[in-house]
Formats: sequence, structure tokens, C-alpha cells
Amino acid sequence: MAAATAGYKLAAAPKAGADSQGVKQHATWSPYDDNGGTCLAVAGADYCIVAATTRMSTGYSILTRRSTKILQLTDKCVIASAGCQVDMKALQKLLQSRNVMFQHNHGKPMSCKGAAQLLSNTLYYKRFFPYYTFNLCAGLDEEGKGAVYTYDAIGSYERTGYSCQGSGKDLMQPVLDNQLKAASPLLVPARNSTTTLPLEQAIDLVKDAFVSAGERDIYTGDYVEVLIITKDGIRREELQLKLD
Repeated sequence: MAAATAGYKLAAAPKAGADSQGVKQHATWSPYDDNGGTCLAVAGADYCIVAATTRMSTGYSILTRRSTKILQLTDKCVIASAGCQVDMKALQKLLQSRNVMFQHNHGKPMSCKGAAQLLSNTLYYKRFFPYYTFNLCAGLDEEGKGAVYTYDAIGSYERTGYSCQGSGKDLMQPVLDNQLKAASPLLVPARNSTTTLPLEQAIDLVKDAFVSAGERDIYTGDYVEVLIITKDGIRREELQLKLD
């Protein structure tokens, strides 16, 4: 037996946190989790529609079917977010507190344009450890026209006629492009980007887009909150999607 094993050595067991070559491996833990969901906004000549799903998921598990993704700042401005639930709640709580401070200091509600800039500044301030959220700010501007502002994770934004964010974005954006394609914001002179669709047709389009995405995206489902913003205030509707 001793002769058979001559010249061979037993390899030492790899240390904890190292691979078979002895190279130390970094932990794969992440502070972020994508809890799914989809939000959408469409701006019209005198209205704005904001909609978002209420399903909150992680992996293949549904955590709750009734989790709102929309924060109403004023009667003419709301913010919709998708992504990591805890970051979304932390961001919306901060925005709401600053909105209340603004109203106390100035004696008037914040404009949609002002809220859009506030959201951009807040996201950019956290750019080195960003909120894992993808946001829309939508409402009516000072002239009563619909306005939609779309963002990346660190605060870059632009005003557009429509946009969507979240897990169903790749499925819904082509539908919106086909039905609502607006002029490029880079054109000079600038052209109006709001849709010419009547309000009821725009609502039907938004609902159809969510139904289509819900058939193919497991994170888009359960219910859709639909907020219709006009000069008379905000009206709420609800659309039920598939529950599986």
C-alpha cells in the first residue's frame, strides 16, 4: 500500500470562501432586489393618465397582490415607480416630506415641473449608491397640458408624451410607439409631444397595453391602478388582470 502511494500527496481541503484553486471568492449578496411591476403614463392636450400594477414579487413568488406604486403629490402631479420595493418606499417617503415642506414654506402646491426637478435632484444625490427604482413623474403643467417625465436610475430625465417603466416595459413600449408615436424632443423648433387621442380612447389603449403585457410578463398582473388627471382633479379606476 505504501509503495502504491509513493510520490503522491493528499491535497489540502480548500479554505472557506475560496475555490478549488485557493482563490478567494467575493460574496454574491446584493442589497438590491427587483420586485417587478410596470408603470405607464400618457399625456394628452388637457389630461394625463398614469397607471401601475399592484403585484409585488421576488423570483417566482408573489409577495402581495395589493402594493401601490403610485404616490400622489398634488391634485395635478403623481409619481409612479417600479423596481426595488424598499428603495421605492424610501424614495417616495422622502419626496412626500419635501413636498409638504415646500407647501408650508411657499403656501402653494408644487408644480409638476418642480416635482420633476425635485425627483431628478433626489436621484442624482444618491448616484453612488442609487435607489434601484425606475420612475415616472406625470401630471398637468402650468398651461393645463399633460406632461410626462421619464427617468433613469440616477436622475437623468426628459419630458415626453408617453413612457413606461418596469418589468413589462419591453412589451408595452412598442405598443405605445405604434399608437402614440410623437415627434423627437431633439427637433428644432420643438414640437408638441402630447397625444391627440381623446381621453376615453387613451384610457382604453392604456388598459389594452397592460392586458397584453400581463399575458407574457409574470411580474405584471393582479390589478392595475389607473389615475386620470384633469383640471377637475384626479379620478381613479381599477383594471383586473390575470391572478396567476
